[in-house]
Amino acid sequence: MSFFSNFQSDKCPCQITGNPLNGLTEKVCIQAEKIFDAGIKQTQLTNYVLTLEDFTPENPVFPLTFVSARSVEAEATVTDLTIDRLNDKHCARVQATVSVPVEVLYTDANGVDGRATATVTMDEDVLLYVPAPSIMPFTLRAIVSAVVPDATFNAETGTFTAQVCVTVILKIAMPVEILVPSYGYCAIPPLQEYSQEVCAGFFELPLYPQGKPRCGKC
Repeated sequence: MSFFSNFQSDKCPCQITGNPLNGLTEKVCIQAEKIFDAGIKQTQLTNYVLTLEDFTPENPVFPLTFVSARSVEAEATVTDLTIDRLNDKHCARVQATVSVPVEVLYTDANGVDGRATATVTMDEDVLLYVPAPSIMPFTLRAIVSAVVPDATFNAETGTFTAQVCVTVILKIAMPVEILVPSYGYCAIPPLQEYSQEVCAGFFELPLYPQGKPRCGKC
């Protein structure tokens, strides 16, 4: 059992039916991250050099054959952040360097499978809404996903030259305490253990044959 496993209660997350005001019990102050603005950018990087580090196992035998590579974390590192407010005090030019860690899988010259880490770095220069100055600071967050569909190994430098597909979502965020209407605490149901019901088909059969017998030929 869980919220979405046939659990019937007015104290669980579900689709609202009827008047949404029914059942409201209080106004609740919650801690949350407020997103003032966000935007998505998808980029294809051509002939991007992946510098490999942290080989596992160590000291692979070159040349390496590329297998695959993709990002290993949902959030990137943001550095060199510059925010210049424009004439509209809430709109700003946001410049930053976004660094995306990726894991590279390969096979070395002896046929040994291995992996290494690399970083995909991009310079972003965008327009975003930023809140007015306040005691609580806002931050720029970068949610990322990157995949490398193809790469070629360079034995002289020990790097891969790759085609990289990157999706970046930039967000202007701030931790806040916000007042929201509440239906009260959730009713937490017990979890249902997973089991493979090998006898389910047999147990669902009726005890005796169903239907009326017919005379004559079948």
